[in-house]
Amino acid sequence: MLERTLNKDRTKVTFILPADTPPGPVSVVGDFNGWQPGVHTLRPRKDGKRAVTIELQSKSSHSFRYLAAGDYWFNDESAGDQDGPNSRLHT
Repeated sequence: MLERTLNKDRTKVTFILPADTPPGPVSVVGDFNGWQPGVHTLRPRKDGKRAVTIELQSKSSHSFRYLAAGDYWFNDESAGDQDGPNSRLHT
């Protein structure tokens, strides 16, 4: 799930997943972090989910995927758009 908070020229995007699905550590990787695993790792929240927030330029588009343990890549269905095999995020 994605949550967006709009600011003047930046958008904070929070990537949210259930606490244990999939199990193990999960990173969000995309063109905004050079597709580097581990740069934006989701962390536990008080509500039982895990999340990471990234600040991006407003009115921009980005390709991303999640990477879980065991080299398991998956998309975010709530992104609403695809870019080939990747999810597409519009800020």
